[in-house]
Amino acid sequence: TCALPIYYNEYKSYLRMSYESERSSLVLWRSPLKTSYYFLNQLWIELFKLLAFFFSRTLFVVTLVFFLVISYAALHIDGPHQAPIAIIRQEASWCFYWVGLGILSSVGFGTGLHTFLLYLGPHIASVTIAAWECKSTDFPAPPYPDKITCPAGDDYVPMLINIFSIMAKVRVEAFMWGAGTAIGELPPYFMARAARLSGKKIEDEDFNEIESMKGKDNLDIWSRSKLFVHNLIEKAGFFGILAAASIPNPLFDLAGVMCGHFLVPFITFFGAALIGKAIIKMHLQMFFVILIFTKSHLEALENLVASLPLVGAWLHAPFVEYMEKQKLKLHSGGKLGGGSEESIISKMYEILIIVMVGYFLVSIINSMAQQYHKEKTESKKNK
Repeated sequence: TCALPIYYNEYKSYLRMSYESERSSLVLWRSPLKTSYYFLNQLWIELFKLLAFFFSRTLFVVTLVFFLVISYAALHIDGPHQAPIAIIRQEASWCFYWVGLGILSSVGFGTGLHTFLLYLGPHIASVTIAAWECKSTDFPAPPYPDKITCPAGDDYVPMLINIFSIMAKVRVEAFMWGAGTAIGELPPYFMARAARLSGKKIEDEDFNEIESMKGKDNLDIWSRSKLFVHNLIEKAGFFGILAAASIPNPLFDLAGVMCGHFLVPFITFFGAALIGKAIIKMHLQMFFVILIFTKSHLEALENLVASLPLVGAWLHAPFVEYMEKQKLKLHSGGKLGGGSEESIISKMYEILIIVMVGYFLVSIINSMAQQYHKEKTESKKNK
C-alpha cells in the first residue's frame, strides 16, 4: 500500500510530460488540421466569454451604447460643431492608431508584433530625414502626417534643427505607442491577480520556472536574469517595476504576472509601467533612432551599406538613389515618380511587413490552440 502513492505520483508526472510534449507539437507546420481545429474551439470560447462579460455588466453596456449613439449623432448632424469635431476626430484617430500598435506589440498573444520596428521607428526616421532636409519641422498639414512635404512660400522660416526639436515633433505618437505597450501588459496582471485571490495556481510556465529556481546555484545567464527581475519587482515595488519598464527588456512580459501574483495595487503597477514605457524608454528609443538618421550619421550609414560583404555593392546604389528621390519628393509635394530602384526598396520593406505580420498571426493561432489543449487536459486531470 505504501508504494501506491509513489506509483501514482510517477503516473501523474508521466501524464504531465506527455501532455506537455503533445502541446508543444501543436503548431501549424506540424499538425495544421488539429491546430486549426483547436484554435477555432478556443476562439469560440473567448467569444462566449466576451459576450458573458457584456451581459453581466448592464450599466457598462448601456453607457457604451449611449456614448456610441451620441457620437454617431454628433458626427452626422450638420451644424457649426462639425469643424472642431473634425479636428478632434483626426487627432483622436491618430492617437488611437499608435495606441493600438503599441498594444499589438506587447499584448500576450503569440510572440507580439514588433510595431516599433515596422511602424514607429520608420516614422521617426522619416521625420528626422525630412527635418534635416527641409530645415524645419513645420510640415504642411494636410498632407502631414500621411505624407511629409517641406513647407514653402512666404511663411516658410528655416528653423534650428536638433535632436530635441525632432523629439518634440514625434513625441505625441511615441507617447501613445508607449502607453499602448503598457496597456498590453494588463491582461496577464489581471489573470495572475484573479488566480492569487481565488487560491488557484498560476498557469504560467515562466513564472513557475522562476519559482523553482529559488535557492539553486549554477544557473545560466538567462535564468539568472529572470530571477533578478523577479526579485527586483518583489522587493523594490514601484521603483523596481519602473526600472524594469524603462529599458528595452524582453523579460518585462513576466512583470504583469509577478505583480498580479504579489497583489501589487493596480495604480502602482500601471503607473510605473506607463511612466517607464511611455516616457523614459520612449525618449531613449526616440533619441537612438533620431541620432542614427541625422544627416552626418545617415552618410555614414550609406558607407556602411556599401561595405557589406557580398550584397554591399548590390544594395548601395539603390539605397543612395532611393534616399535622393525621397529628399526630392519632400520639395515636390510628394509627386515625383519613382523608378525601379525605389520599387526594390519599397518591395523589400513590404515583404518584411508581410512576413512579420504573417508570423504574428501564426503565433496567435498556435498559442490559442495550445491554450485550448491545456484547458482540455486540465479538465481531464480534475475528473
